[in-house]
Amino acid sequence: MVEQAKTLIVNQGLPLGGTCVNVGCVPSKTLLWAGEVMHLAKNHKIPGIDIEVKNFDFAKVVQHELDLVAKLRDEKYEKVLSQLENVSYIEGKATFLSQTEIEVNPSTSSGQGGQKYTAKKFVIAAGSTAIVPPIENIREVGYITHAEALKLKQQPKGLIVVGAGPVGLEFAQMYARFGTKVTILHRGSTIFRGEEELTTRLTEILTNEGITIKTNVQVKSAGKEGDKKIVSYLVEGKQEEVSADEILLAVGKTPNTQDLALDKASVEIDEKQAIKVNSQFQTSQSHVYAVGDITNAPLRLEPTAGREGTLATENALKNTQNSIDYNSVPWTIFTDPQLAGVGFTEDEQMKRFGTCMCKTVSFKDVPKALILNRTEGLIKMAIHPETKQIMGVHILAPNAGELIAQAMWLVKNKNTIDDVVNSLPMFPTLSETLKIVALSFTRDISKLSCCV
Repeated sequence: MVEQAKTLIVNQGLPLGGTCVNVGCVPSKTLLWAGEVMHLAKNHKIPGIDIEVKNFDFAKVVQHELDLVAKLRDEKYEKVLSQLENVSYIEGKATFLSQTEIEVNPSTSSGQGGQKYTAKKFVIAAGSTAIVPPIENIREVGYITHAEALKLKQQPKGLIVVGAGPVGLEFAQMYARFGTKVTILHRGSTIFRGEEELTTRLTEILTNEGITIKTNVQVKSAGKEGDKKIVSYLVEGKQEEVSADEILLAVGKTPNTQDLALDKASVEIDEKQAIKVNSQFQTSQSHVYAVGDITNAPLRLEPTAGREGTLATENALKNTQNSIDYNSVPWTIFTDPQLAGVGFTEDEQMKRFGTCMCKTVSFKDVPKALILNRTEGLIKMAIHPETKQIMGVHILAPNAGELIAQAMWLVKNKNTIDDVVNSLPMFPTLSETLKIVALSFTRDISKLSCCV
């Protein structure tokens, strides 16, 4: 008979389900889809069809999103938890007292001392919190993070987004498509790290949709003028300012390690306050594991966090050595078009091999993209200079998050471009793009017939 581990879950802050279902993937992608529907209605580019969007109700759209969050939290977390044997759940704050003991103060506590618990193994999955950058007067003026932006009761007429990256870009386009005037202020030279060709094209697309994007910006201070919030910033040595109803901070997250008393457990953190873990998710204490945003792992994504939790628990209870090959894990920014990638970029290949065999193909050469009138996209593939093994794929296109799953297997299974060229993808589909870019290494694709 298999011995069952007795488990205690302690949760504080976000409701059961954490970031993904409450303030992350589920609500943000619900609102992004609503914005995409509105945009496509007006910009489908099909001659002979004229669609007018009437009676847009921002509050009703947001309430639909919140209702879906509540439904999934109940069905996929609360009901699932209730069916787990040998699992206890406490809503409250946990702090370490030693390497083997924690104290839990329940959220309903009247201020009396907490309950103490001892364990042989620990898994820390306390997540992260949005960073508030050192902007003068920002706390006095007021701001929102992604969490508040998902449940505003009233649509702002103007929105300042401080920071690009996945959160900043997604929320900027979402609100812009709802009709909000959006300005992005970003300290970097490009809106996102990675393949410059693709990020430059995405910048052009967002700009053409009416979003103002300022890069190489140093945000200095915030102020108020009547009902408006004002942000002052430096760009190219000149001081400028912009006003709006709301300021959305999207400059990243910081791990929630501050209140765990990790020093009492002798668990080490790095200079960014993240818990140091090895490839098996062990901390500096071999019986304490950590997963997700709270760690210094190379990728902070919902799929990796969930998988890390599973693997870390198996390692803790079964003494296995499970790990993740992060180079074969895809990522996606859910703008429209979506920006997705897996594996090496051109710059990373240059650092590794001193050269890069890379090809970029426009979606103007993809029959299905022509059918959809969605030819703005690009796909870039990087292969090993000697073996032709596919090392990385990056895509800017509608549903790139779906397409990158196929590229993930190519990278993970170490396929070559010959494997892809000899495959038979369905025609006409956007996934055919992977074969077209593979063909571009050896053929002039402009001279190929439609059904390659």
